[in-house]
Amino acid sequence: MTPTLVQPTGAAHTRIYAYGAARGEVAVPNEDLIGPIDSSDEWIRQRTGIITRMRAVADTDAIDLATDAAREAIERSGIPASDIDAVIVATISNPKQSPSVSAIVADRVGSNPAAAYDLNAACAGFAYGVAQADALIRAGAAKYAVVIGAEKLSDIVDPADRSISFLLGDGAGAAVIGPSDTPGIGPTVWGSDGSKSEAVGMNFTLTEFRDGAAPWPTLRQEGPTVFRWAVWEMVKVARQALEAAGIEASDLAAFVPHQANMRIIDEFAKQLGLPESVVIGRDIETTGNTSAASIPLATHRLLEEHPELSGGLALQIGFGAGLVFGAQVVVLP
Repeated sequence: MTPTLVQPTGAAHTRIYAYGAARGEVAVPNEDLIGPIDSSDEWIRQRTGIITRMRAVADTDAIDLATDAAREAIERSGIPASDIDAVIVATISNPKQSPSVSAIVADRVGSNPAAAYDLNAACAGFAYGVAQADALIRAGAAKYAVVIGAEKLSDIVDPADRSISFLLGDGAGAAVIGPSDTPGIGPTVWGSDGSKSEAVGMNFTLTEFRDGAAPWPTLRQEGPTVFRWAVWEMVKVARQALEAAGIEASDLAAFVPHQANMRIIDEFAKQLGLPESVVIGRDIETTGNTSAASIPLATHRLLEEHPELSGGLALQIGFGAGLVFGAQVVVLP
């Protein structure tokens, strides 16, 4: 007779315990970028809402940013680093394709030998990581997890590219997730549309660069395509996340969309019919678009500026290259 396998089960519910953040060391104003793209400060502000973006110095990489953000989140959570048994890093800017950022970060913060892996879901990466941490903990595969979105996008920017270069910044945001007596992370609505894979992403492959057939690969986007998709399709996803969580827009304390573009954020809020009482994350103005890091960075800032939001509900939604998307409602720590 075949013995019956043991299958673990974990906590009934999960929540976010604390956030941590790290931003690039240098504030780069629009004036520093307008020459190569033959543009103006006013053009960038009107189109994106960005005044400055934070970028890291040459010696700082995505691993350094991820480590700093994770350290703060763990410290604020009150959970010993040695009790973190899963480290998930969402990134598209690991300086090496292998090893993972996560394994190095786990060791640096004192969580060795935690399970550690990177995920590539671009600007939806943090929402994907939260979904996975929630599932791992409830399945009994981990007790405490740290989810980090970390990017050094300035490494993969062409200063002369008008489609995306002026949008991007560097930074990392982290969240410690663990068991909870009550539901603290709502159902995740996530998915992809690979038929639009050309809309945003790298313009060349590493093998083309290696063979001398192309310059260093950098990020590009078809702005109008991405804008239309983000505004019309992602509002549907946001509504589905509210419905899945069993709440309405008026129940929210905060809305934290991916910091892609201020015009997208404003249109989003309008389409969702958010009441004035809902505080909207607008970190893009001084941080820029930091892809996987943008949601936790914006949430970290919101909680610093509005501590009264603690315990309230926040809808977060990420969307980007893939095309991929992910949204869920969370209780703010």
